[in-house]
Amino acid sequence: MVQMSPAALLALLRNAVRILSVVAVVCTSHLYLYPLFRGCAFPLPPNATNTSDSTASPSAFHETLRQHVSAPTGISAPFRLLALGDPQLEGDTSIRNYGRPALFHLEWAIRHLTFQTEQPSLRKRFRQVTHDLVDVFFDDIPDTLESWRKHIDLFGNDFYLAHIYRTLKWWTKPTHVTVLGDLLGSQWIRDPEFNRRSTRFWNRSFRGAERIPDEIAQYPAEDYNVSGILGAEDSDAAVWQRRLINVVGNHDVGYAGDLTPERLDRFELAFGKASYELRFELPIEDPVANATAYDPDTNPGSNRLLPELRIININNMNLDTPAIDQSLQDNTYAFINAVIHTSTAVEFKGHFTIVLTHMPLYKPEGVCVDPPFFDFHDAHDGGGVKEQNQLSADASRGFLEGIYGLSGDANAPASGTGRRGVILNGHDHEGCDTYHYINQSLPRDERRWNISRWDAARNDQLPGKPGLPGIREITVRSMMADFDGNAGLLSVWFDQDSWEWKYEFANCELGRQYYWWFVHVFDIILLIILAAYSTLEISIVLGFDAEKWLQANFFAPSTNTTEVKKAEDQTNDCITKK
Repeated sequence: MVQMSPAALLALLRNAVRILSVVAVVCTSHLYLYPLFRGCAFPLPPNATNTSDSTASPSAFHETLRQHVSAPTGISAPFRLLALGDPQLEGDTSIRNYGRPALFHLEWAIRHLTFQTEQPSLRKRFRQVTHDLVDVFFDDIPDTLESWRKHIDLFGNDFYLAHIYRTLKWWTKPTHVTVLGDLLGSQWIRDPEFNRRSTRFWNRSFRGAERIPDEIAQYPAEDYNVSGILGAEDSDAAVWQRRLINVVGNHDVGYAGDLTPERLDRFELAFGKASYELRFELPIEDPVANATAYDPDTNPGSNRLLPELRIININNMNLDTPAIDQSLQDNTYAFINAVIHTSTAVEFKGHFTIVLTHMPLYKPEGVCVDPPFFDFHDAHDGGGVKEQNQLSADASRGFLEGIYGLSGDANAPASGTGRRGVILNGHDHEGCDTYHYINQSLPRDERRWNISRWDAARNDQLPGKPGLPGIREITVRSMMADFDGNAGLLSVWFDQDSWEWKYEFANCELGRQYYWWFVHVFDIILLIILAAYSTLEISIVLGFDAEKWLQANFFAPSTNTTEVKKAEDQTNDCITKK
């Protein structure tokens, strides 16, 4: 057996530290630059790429990279929305021994032994003590260990979500950010727990972000204020980059059978209004193009409006019945009616409507992961909607035919093609990308809204096909770790030739939380090793004999060395005697 010398051990330690440092640098760089390594970027307008398909071109990634190493070229879409779905911050209620002592049964065993409880006989007292001691090992200890693990998991999950938000916001440079509902993990938590989770949301997971001020979140009206100007790089644009467009979800306020004024009020206080609209204008610098726009005095016959993007944030948690609070449901329908009445006529071009909600529109089973599902409270609990996967078909038509003005009647205004736009929502954690359309060529009593997966619809060339008006609905996959930490990237730009807004969508995934944990734990351990190694190297420079210390404490003298030493001692003894 080869015995390692102290010098060889020190050399091995130096090489191990170098190798581990390289591994740490590579893994940490990959984690903190994951959008770069995964090629994540907001899609570019087709005329800014070398191909007609902006999502397939690497130009979007190259343009994002140029923004970090040099000045922007100005070919990026003027509206870039970072869409995050269902963070669902959990809290104390997810901890097993929440609300009771860690060693609950041990405390009761001690109480029984010290006669602090009443028992009919000594035999039953000792029997109860035995039961409690057994429960300590089979209940208390496992629950305590699981609770410690959950505490650590909650702490890490907050920063895992923060890593997604912070890294993507830095790398992709969105103009706006939205969280599509289920900001928190339960609608039934009490106010103190709600406040704790809200604080974690703003101070950990979305640190540096701001809620939209109530005066900016406006109710739909004919006479409205413009929320901002697109395409400008100024202080107002920087403010919008910090703001979060928070959508209300079922785990924030509950479904129709749970949504009360108290739950809605505390959400709006912490995260902003539940229903409002934002309007952004895009200036057109070409005077010739501007001259073609509608003007009641100089150009009344034009159907071109000045480019405007309208974001509608809708609380659709209580659209279906029965609802526990009828007045809140009336308010929601009044808001949607106001949206419809303040929309421009479908014959006009130049406006684009983005609807942000939490609950997806109706789809038959098999289209997405979540099938249609409804459950209701018992009569003594109000009988309202307790749970649902999607809106009902009737409520969904309010979006398609009302807000977007789509119609199955080819003789309707604009031939039933409706308004340009896209719908974004969450709730279905797996995500789903679909296209809603109706066939105008069928007899009136046979016309139904059809839903197809977006890829299939695009392959069949359904979008834009005459006689098949429709709209795309994107259910953004959850940003939770179990769903790979996904985020959506929506680019919207204006095409002056067609005088229409166009858009494209892409996803970017971080991956499961295990890699995030591994990198940070590995880095912490390596830092401890580096601290110890640095202390050793400094001590050696100052004169500390590390090899001698290792020899004395960790290495036994070899047999040969001992025999040589004995021979030397015998020789010295002989010389002394002479």
